[in-house]
Amino acid sequence: MPIVSTQHMDVAAGSLPTHQLLNVDGKRIPDEELDHHLKDLKEADLADFLRDMVVLRRMDNEATALQRQGQLGLWAPLLGQEAAQIGSVRATNDDDFIFPSYREHGVAWARGVQAEDLLSVWRGAQASGWDPNEVNIACQQIVIGSQALHAAGYGMGIKFDGGEQVSVAYFGDGATSQGDVNEAMVFAASYQAPVLFFCQNNQWAISEPVALQSRTNIADRAHGFGLKTWRVDGNDILAVYAATKAALAHARHGLGPTFIEAVTYRMGSHTTADDPTRYRKSEQLEEWKAKDPIDRLVKYLHEMGADVQSYEQRAQNAADEMAAKLRAAITTMEDPKVEELFTNVYAEPHEPTERAAKNYLDYLAEFEGGE
Repeated sequence: MPIVSTQHMDVAAGSLPTHQLLNVDGKRIPDEELDHHLKDLKEADLADFLRDMVVLRRMDNEATALQRQGQLGLWAPLLGQEAAQIGSVRATNDDDFIFPSYREHGVAWARGVQAEDLLSVWRGAQASGWDPNEVNIACQQIVIGSQALHAAGYGMGIKFDGGEQVSVAYFGDGATSQGDVNEAMVFAASYQAPVLFFCQNNQWAISEPVALQSRTNIADRAHGFGLKTWRVDGNDILAVYAATKAALAHARHGLGPTFIEAVTYRMGSHTTADDPTRYRKSEQLEEWKAKDPIDRLVKYLHEMGADVQSYEQRAQNAADEMAAKLRAAITTMEDPKVEELFTNVYAEPHEPTERAAKNYLDYLAEFEGGE
């Protein structure tokens, strides 16, 4: 008999409400706490949200196909999490600095990173596809939860400098079991640093269900550190956007760090090396398909009487354009040269690394063709 069951776990009721501003049928639900954060949103902004999510889903599908065709070494799909990523990043200011995990492709893209530059890392052509200082988003972090510490430190620096930016850390439910994330929240709370910890609870840490990690809502954990906390329907882009606006305002005004648990679902695999059919049931997938974030926004636009067909066509055109450009770039991308292994290891010239590069290149030169 196993020590713990991964299928039937008793989870205590959380102390925080789960905010939902759009239900699965696209009906608007009033929310006294968050509604005022939507007052400046216009129909055109909602159309932009739709375009962003459609383009992002297409990018994700293209990347998965490219990996299957041998063009990428690996890919971490985000299918189903489009609202959590687009809704949150579109609420940030341009000078807020973001520290993502390996699944925040939409956050990077919305910040201005080109899709082909993003995928170049997963192809192995570059160590980083962009300059973090140009778009105020760090490189994707593979080590689980480490970016939370980076965000806490950056936030402390903002406070010491008297800045008005907010440092934002993205991570998944699995990362909340890592010491780094908990230590980051301790430091952020102790120094009252302007940090937003954004957790996309997609229900799975690879094959481990979230109920095995936490016997209460993840948001309650953060609440225990003294962080102002919100729990939202992560497939409701309005709830995500409004809660992120609220959390950023709280941190930006010197009131301390904040935390958002966006409850969503990882519809695809953990990575393209994973087979989720081995550990989850098809019934669960069907349940979450009915909560699809794109379908929900489309229904809401219909409720508003918007010209949904034109918005959907615009989104599809943008997705097609991105996909064509992405595929052309990836399939013709050159492999990195051997000497590039040693570049950008240090910010300043570093004699031991330069010596190691020369020794390695001399070693390769001993072989025919220098390979």
